[in-house]
Amino acid sequence: MKKADSPSPSAGQSSVGLLIVGGGIMGLWAAVEAEQRGIDTVLVEAGTLGSGASGGLLGALMPYMPDKWDQKKQFQLDSLLALESRIAALEAATGLSSGYRRSGRYMPLPKPHLRTIALRHEQDALANWKQGDRRFFWHVRDTPGEDGWLDPAIGAAGVVLDTLAARVSPRGLCAVLAAFLRSARHVRIVENVAVDQIDPQAGKASLSNDEDIKFGHCIVSAGHQSFPFLQAASAPADLRLGWPVKGQSALLKADVDPALPVIFLGGIYIVPHEHGTVAIGSTSEEQFAHAFSTDQQLDTLIARAAELVPSLRDAPVLERWAGLRPKAVDRDPMVGPHPDHPRLLALTGGFKVSFGLAHHLAAAALRAVEGEAMDLPPGFTLDSHLAVAASKT
Repeated sequence: MKKADSPSPSAGQSSVGLLIVGGGIMGLWAAVEAEQRGIDTVLVEAGTLGSGASGGLLGALMPYMPDKWDQKKQFQLDSLLALESRIAALEAATGLSSGYRRSGRYMPLPKPHLRTIALRHEQDALANWKQGDRRFFWHVRDTPGEDGWLDPAIGAAGVVLDTLAARVSPRGLCAVLAAFLRSARHVRIVENVAVDQIDPQAGKASLSNDEDIKFGHCIVSAGHQSFPFLQAASAPADLRLGWPVKGQSALLKADVDPALPVIFLGGIYIVPHEHGTVAIGSTSEEQFAHAFSTDQQLDTLIARAAELVPSLRDAPVLERWAGLRPKAVDRDPMVGPHPDHPRLLALTGGFKVSFGLAHHLAAAALRAVEGEAMDLPPGFTLDSHLAVAASKT
């Protein structure tokens, strides 16, 4: 076990080896990693665990295209495959279900040239979508099959069935991670308390409940709210490391087989979940007037989903959801120590790929805390994003 090397806390002050700011999917996985490494940790969340953008509805775990293979695509493949066993272990430990299933994905091909491209990707997948004896496929078919799920008329040139894609319940996975942490030995959870200020030079954070926390290291994983903390530690003062992007989604009541593939076409996902529900999403809005309200853009998505899947035409809407996701300046995740303040680390910016990568990104951040190499694609590092942001000032 590793204990903080700080003096005993005074009134209104505590000391800890690791402070994690933000209890979304990134912060939760970081806290799990810290617990398993025996690092005394405080996890501070301004709301409740998993209540921000991580508490959405969609949960699609989609791989990158299998062509033009590089380090980033290999990292994602390894992450997606490792996630299955990581979730299974946590479900066994907590007795809860995350709603994880490797259900695959349908991608209709509306035009002939898309089939030509898809046939090339079929060969790319044979070369790249593999790990040891495990193989995953990108099948090009004339029709989706006989499951009655996707309207065959949508794919005039056929349909792709990819066997690598999966899905998870975002709220279910957050609940599994939170349950594991609530019985943790080395992690203290502080909910409904915001972090007002982080002083990386002094190794101190000030909380909205008037508590100060002295830390050995601080991981900032507060979604889009991470960017101001990281910008405050950087120069020049007008550096813009990222911003929030609004997403809207909906949950429908539909009596469909939860093992059916996810459907993706033209930016819309249709995701069958357990217990007779289907998630539809999501918008990507960089300009918006109201962050947490839904509007006609979601209505358009729901109507489009009914065109792709006729059985959803009369499906009742159980929930309409809107939230803000963190988009880093170079779009990829932003992870690792600040070059000027090594005790301050980023773990944010996952945008649309957070749930598939968060466990591996968190492990990389914890390796950095312990002085080890992160082993990340170069574009994922905070250093890389700082360089991109500086080039835009």
